[in-house]
Amino acid sequence: MSKLDRFKLLDKDINVLIVEDEIILAMSMQQSLENTGYFISGIESTALTAIKHVENNKPDIVIMDINLDKSSGIDAANEIWKRFKIPIIFLTSYSNDRTMNKAMECEPYGYLIKPCKDKELKATIKMALHKHKYFFSSKKNIINSKSEYILIDENLKFDKVKVELFKKGKRVKLTKNEKKLFEVLSQKKDEVITFEQISNYIWRESLYDKAKLRMLIYRLRQKLEADPLENSYEFGYKLKVMKQIA
Repeated sequence: MSKLDRFKLLDKDINVLIVEDEIILAMSMQQSLENTGYFISGIESTALTAIKHVENNKPDIVIMDINLDKSSGIDAANEIWKRFKIPIIFLTSYSNDRTMNKAMECEPYGYLIKPCKDKELKATIKMALHKHKYFFSSKKNIINSKSEYILIDENLKFDKVKVELFKKGKRVKLTKNEKKLFEVLSQKKDEVITFEQISNYIWRESLYDKAKLRMLIYRLRQKLEADPLENSYEFGYKLKVMKQIA
């Protein structure tokens, strides 16, 4: 059982990697977090060394400066998330829509503007760890199938490996959240997945918004001009599956 699978998270059990090329700021953050009881896995100043550190040490959470000297913190965070599924908190000196949109692609659990206060830093870490634990406790209950494709109806099939949907042989352009919806429903294709599990998987929110989920599904149905889902009243959804293609 990993640390993040425990019911209660203790600060002293959590290893934090700080990726920041302003060494004074990094050391200040280290001291603040250590005073709270966190363990600092290390301080890295480049994207390459950060990725290597995560590979070798597997910290529980990464605080990543977006704009590292001569490298991109966003690119490093993207690789860390894809390879290791370790939660990321971004740190930056400024905020704009372009930076935020690019940063959101690697699904960070938090976003802090420098200089951040100690309380903001600690609160963001706690919230990130809580969301990550909640998200993966739901995700681990979804058992993977060995099949590659799922045939939804005569016109629709879903590729589980590439997370792609095809209609009449042509790939359907899905949004990130639509892909996550198909991904979570396809893992137990013959069972109903609860509204809560689906929402946790897509948005990583411990308190789910049923209206937001229903709007996502409504727009998907409009896009496909078909209904690939079965609704179990006031409980959840499942895929409409005809048969499995080996």
